[in-house]
Amino acid sequence: MTRCAVLGSPIAHSLSPVIHRAAYRQLGLDWEYTAHEVGEAELPAYVGALGPEWRGLSLTMPLKRAALDVATTVSDVAATVGAANTLIRRDDGGWDADNTDVPGVVATLREAGAAVAAPVCVWGGGATAAGVLAALAFLESGPVHVHVRSEARAGAALAVAAALGHPAEPAPWAVLPACADAGVTVSTAPAGALDELSRQVAAGAAAGAERPRRVLFDVVYDPWPTPVAAAWQAAGGVVAGGLDLLVHQAAGQLRLMTGADVPADLLRSAALAAIGART
Repeated sequence: MTRCAVLGSPIAHSLSPVIHRAAYRQLGLDWEYTAHEVGEAELPAYVGALGPEWRGLSLTMPLKRAALDVATTVSDVAATVGAANTLIRRDDGGWDADNTDVPGVVATLREAGAAVAAPVCVWGGGATAAGVLAALAFLESGPVHVHVRSEARAGAALAVAAALGHPAEPAPWAVLPACADAGVTVSTAPAGALDELSRQVAAGAAAGAERPRRVLFDVVYDPWPTPVAAAWQAAGGVVAGGLDLLVHQAAGQLRLMTGADVPADLLRSAALAAIGART
């Protein structure tokens, strides 16, 4: 049997098994997809012990940077953002590292109809923000300001934008007048981090009735909706969530692992059904 899995810690909450198994059913593949608790220090030994039946691995936190160290080759996008969320088994037994989070962000913003030509407001400066900045560079978005509690925290993310020649600069952890001009606002902050500012952030969704509707992309998918997402929708803005990103990055992984395309709506339905069953 061909085997694939998602690795990370913690991993019990992961919806990846539900999504990938739904795809296997759609494609008529008798493959196995499981979830395994693996820490960063354990990753090299774990991957090294896998047999030839293994086809692909999905990596979640805290393994996305460590995955680069166990790979035989690293894709350009994974090298640029310094993180891989996918390992694909090579014919020679090695592993190719890739990053489907970046094209997943691109697909999510396109699906939401985001006006990326306008300025973009990004909250948070960690690894997820680095992937978002890479996606915005690919989309040739307007200039980006990155809100962080300290400028040093945004260093790696801003370095990605600089490497791709895309304009981005740090901003304080506060709503600025420029935020109202953003066609897209992206929150890469952990759940709860933007709660106190949610109403101020959402005010941008209603600013300038003559302009296109603003899009908020909040990478959190549980709990959902976040306070900022709820406030944004109440103000008339369009919201894309972490579940949309999860679905689109999984579609990219499935393409790498199986060579086939699976409709995003099918994957989204499977994930929503699983979330509904949990609640």
